[in-house]
Amino acid sequence: MNPLDNVVVVLDQPKDLVNVAGVVRAMMNTGVRQLRLVRPDEFDAYRITGIAHRSDEIVDRTGFYDDLPAALADVIYVVGTTARPRTAGLRYDRPRALSASILDRAAAGPVALVLGREDRGLTNEALDLCNAVAIIPTHPDYPSLNLAQACLILLYEVFLHSSAAEAPLPKGRRATPLATHAELEEMYDALEGGLAAIEFFKARKPESVMRTLRAILGQATMDRREARLVAGVGYETGHYVRRLGERADPGHPSCNDEVDSSDQRTPSAADPLETDGHQQRPQDD
Repeated sequence: MNPLDNVVVVLDQPKDLVNVAGVVRAMMNTGVRQLRLVRPDEFDAYRITGIAHRSDEIVDRTGFYDDLPAALADVIYVVGTTARPRTAGLRYDRPRALSASILDRAAAGPVALVLGREDRGLTNEALDLCNAVAIIPTHPDYPSLNLAQACLILLYEVFLHSSAAEAPLPKGRRATPLATHAELEEMYDALEGGLAAIEFFKARKPESVMRTLRAILGQATMDRREARLVAGVGYETGHYVRRLGERADPGHPSCNDEVDSSDQRTPSAADPLETDGHQQRPQDD
């Protein structure tokens, strides 16, 4: 069983329906599905699902209770929330520190996360019913959080400790495998050739320049497409310089007002960016 299925959000006398909807949305975001309300000022399923779209599963199963002890009767562990310590003898901690124990206990039975009324929070009597109390760190000049914000932070920390948070991150639209050592060496060779073509090494030692470029580019974990793009800069620099030299040649057709065909180059075996197969010229996004 997924421990998140045993996490129960309990709102004690919430005032604003919009805040209730915000809590429902936070629950949807974090995979928590059980909501209990203790004497809410208002509840309109149609309006809530209009704010928190596709939340019918939670809204339709919402439980309503006359008092907080009744809402907590079947749970095995209760975590309250407050902006500041108020009742002696309770365990106060940050949501991140409590999240692991919340999930551990949820594996054995229902665990309640209790949030109080927007204008006053949980009463001391309500906090007495809690096994632990979470205090969300905020700036001391303005410690109060919106009900839905506080709920989302608390649920997010719990969610991070669950297996559901282990889903892989999405890859880029044109993600490719990491560049191999051979592809990186080809990239450095292409750069060195392009820099040599523009006489960049006239007053510099090629080995020193390339060592620095290796140090800079080596800090990036380059994929195959990125390495080919950088290599293309070197190849195209060399090609361009050669074309300029051809045009400056008195015997070149362009100097006799003929059609300049020097740009109509055929793919070179020395330039893998221009060959067929997996080494095609990269295109910008």
